[in-house]
Amino acid sequence: MEGILPLLKPKGLTSHDCVFKLRKILGTKKVGHTGTLDPDVTGVLPVCVGRATKIAEYITDAGKAYEGEVTLGYATATEDSSGETVEEKEVDRVIGRQEIVEVLGSLTGVITQTPPMYSAVKVNGKKLYEYARAGQTVERPSREVSIYSLELLDSRDSFEGKHISFKFRVSCSKGTYIRTLAVMIGERLGFPAHMSRLERIRSASFSIEDCLTFEEVEEKVRQGEDFLLPLEIGLSHLPKYHISDKVSEKIKNGAVLPVPEEIHSIDGPFVIMDSSRKALAIYKLHPEKTGLMKPVKVLRNE
Repeated sequence: MEGILPLLKPKGLTSHDCVFKLRKILGTKKVGHTGTLDPDVTGVLPVCVGRATKIAEYITDAGKAYEGEVTLGYATATEDSSGETVEEKEVDRVIGRQEIVEVLGSLTGVITQTPPMYSAVKVNGKKLYEYARAGQTVERPSREVSIYSLELLDSRDSFEGKHISFKFRVSCSKGTYIRTLAVMIGERLGFPAHMSRLERIRSASFSIEDCLTFEEVEEKVRQGEDFLLPLEIGLSHLPKYHISDKVSEKIKNGAVLPVPEEIHSIDGPFVIMDSSRKALAIYKLHPEKTGLMKPVKVLRNE
C-alpha cells in the first residue's frame, strides 16, 4: 500500500492522532503526515502512506492556503479561541471596510513573525509550549515568511460592536502562523485580537475538494477500493526532468550525473521522471562540483 491520502482533518484531533487512527484503518505502520495542524484547525492534511512517506517533507515545504476568522476586542494566551483571555479592549469605534483592506494589504509580501509561545518551535532543545505550560516566557527567534495573498471575505462596508469578527482567505509559505497573523491584523487596527476559526483549504497541490473523511476512508477500505493518490501528485509543484529508460538504472542507483542543459537554471530540488511518468528520484545541482547533479532522495530503486 502506497500513495497519498488527502485527509479532511476534523476538529479536536492532533495531526499525530490522525496518523495513529489511519494506521489502524489502513493496517500499516508506514504512515506520516505532512505538517502539523492544531487540534482546533480543520481541513486539508495530506497523509503519506508507504513509499510516499519519502516525499512528505516536499509537501510540507510547499505553499498553503487557509480560510479563517479574526475577532477583535480581546487577545488570548494561545492566540486562538482555545486560550484564556490575556488582554481585552472593546472596539469603541466603527471600522470601515477600506481600513481593513488596507491593513490586509500591508501584511502581504514578506513579513516578520515571532512564533507564539504555544507552538512546537524549539528553543534550547525544548518546545515553546512546554515553557508556556510551565508559566515561563522565553526569547523567541523571529523569522520571515511570505504572504502571497490576503483578502477579506466579508461584504460589509462597516464593522461595529464590542467584539468584531470578519473572515479572510490567505495563501502563504511554509512556517506562517495564521494565529499570529490574526494578532498582527488586530494590532494594526488598534485592538487586541485572536484567530477565532481556521480551516486549511489547500496544501501543496491538494485542495479541500480532494479530501476524504475518516468515515469515507473506512468505507473505501471495506469495499477494497484503490483511493490513494500517486506520490507524483505530491511532487507536482516541483520542476520535472524526463529521462530515457537507458539512464533510469543510473538514477535508481543514485548516480551523480552531468547536468542537462535545461536544468542549469533550476534553483532547488527537481524530480527525475522516467518514460512512463513515474518519479524515480529527487535531484539538485551539486553544491561543490560545477556541471553535475546529485540525488537528494531516490524514490524507486527496483
